[in-house]
Amino acid sequence: MVKDLEEQGYLVKIKDHSHNVGTHDRCGCTVEPMLSKQWYVKMETLAKPAIEVVKEKEIKFIPERFEKIYFNWMENIQDWCISRQLWWGHRIPVWYCKDCGEIIVQTEAPTHCSRCKSENLKQDSDVLDTWFSSALWPFSTLGWPNSTEDLKYFYPTSTLVTGGDIIFFWVARMIFSGLYNMKEVPFNTVFFHGMVRDDQGRKMSKSLDNGVDPLEVIENFGADALRFSLATGNAPGSDIRFYESRVEAARNFANKIWNASRFVMMNFDEALMDKYTQCKNYSTADKWILSRLNTVVKEVTDNLDKFEIGIALQKVYDFMWTEFCDWYIELVKPVLYGDNEEAKGVVLNVLNKVLISGLKLLHPVMPFITEEIYTHLKADTKSITIAQWPVYEEELKDVKAEEYMNFIIDAIKNTRNARSEMNVPPSRKAKTFIYATEAREAFEQGKTYFEKLASASEVVLLNSKEQAPENIVTVVSMGAEIYMPLLELVDAEKELERLNKEKEKLEKEIARVEGKLNNEKFTAKAPKEVVEEERAKGEKYKEMYKSVLESIENLK
Repeated sequence: MVKDLEEQGYLVKIKDHSHNVGTHDRCGCTVEPMLSKQWYVKMETLAKPAIEVVKEKEIKFIPERFEKIYFNWMENIQDWCISRQLWWGHRIPVWYCKDCGEIIVQTEAPTHCSRCKSENLKQDSDVLDTWFSSALWPFSTLGWPNSTEDLKYFYPTSTLVTGGDIIFFWVARMIFSGLYNMKEVPFNTVFFHGMVRDDQGRKMSKSLDNGVDPLEVIENFGADALRFSLATGNAPGSDIRFYESRVEAARNFANKIWNASRFVMMNFDEALMDKYTQCKNYSTADKWILSRLNTVVKEVTDNLDKFEIGIALQKVYDFMWTEFCDWYIELVKPVLYGDNEEAKGVVLNVLNKVLISGLKLLHPVMPFITEEIYTHLKADTKSITIAQWPVYEEELKDVKAEEYMNFIIDAIKNTRNARSEMNVPPSRKAKTFIYATEAREAFEQGKTYFEKLASASEVVLLNSKEQAPENIVTVVSMGAEIYMPLLELVDAEKELERLNKEKEKLEKEIARVEGKLNNEKFTAKAPKEVVEEERAKGEKYKEMYKSVLESIENLK
């Protein structure tokens, strides 16, 4: 080049320059750019309709923020270089006539030149960019360009699930390729998931040696646990940090479901279940769990429709672990071990229904354990994979039963906590007196639950506080005061210490609520029902605070 410039009189000066020289990462050889002829796809006419379908919401991006990235690239798009100098790949379907230079483009290899009839032809040695063939995936896999039954049925598909890091490489190219070749969008929704990073938020890579082998994780905790841990705790499109402790927690959840299922199946009596399959003589606990299941089915289905997968799974987790396993199963054990045949048959059918529905809600994320358990239950299908998704049943909604059980559960929990703080073992039962400040009927129906779960030897409902015996421990709960003559079993000073802690806790809650209600921005902008709910909370806390003060005074 220097010689040519010098010969033609264009050389002005020769000067050394320091610059970075690219080298091959394996052999260390110098790598320099070389200009060569390439094949391109003209993008202007392809990009316009691809932009429009996203703007008009024919294709919906979830989360919506990825639209901005998509538009920024598509509106400033350049022609696409599709030729690659690689050994492996789809050969570019171009042939050159060595005699006349004619360029022939067609799907089948030509036998002769279309211009001079020469048979002296050579195919282009380049291959197509891998994303070119990937862009054709939504229809090429279904028999295109032939009009097959699969193509008619499956194109367009409903949802594409992918990562935001390949929005340019794959998503955009599938959209304009589908519009060009099929005259229709390839999918209606694109759901972008995040990237799994290490526990410090770094991208997993060989150089950092921070990668996690999923096979090892599965060996230790199971595939279901790994899937569940990755699907929960993050928002759509957001990266997630990988913590082994979260996989372990998911494994514990799977064990909880497994053990609860074993207990239910151990008590199965199919003849009894068939006999009372139409019986609707439900207890308060039965009505409550069916109503809660109904609500969870509706909410989880709505969340999944919005691709709020983490929120949906957390609701299933809370329902199955706490409400079904920890509460309902414990509440109905006396029925299962009792002599009332009808009550037992009803409970077994409720257990079967709730467990089957819960497994269905979990199945998309935990397919293995749910399929295994499902095959041993009284189900309508042999496999959970072909079962119908649970549906909301209006007749199962029971607001009253839910309200009653909230009172009962809160009272039992507070009673247990009080006994625990006073180091009274569950085996040491005590006569329990309850003064219901509201929903007396709830506590009348919940007597047996107290005897089973709150270590009550006997439950007595009082008509007034004055009927409470002397030398008692008072437990304040939602809608009730519980009195237990435990002072002969416990240290009065420790009980006074517990009450003072409860007093401080209630003072903080009252201050928090009053702070909200005194904030004009909150009362002006928050929905009316939210403000009223806070006011109701404040009144309830004040009532509880008053009761605690009375209990403290009685112990002095």
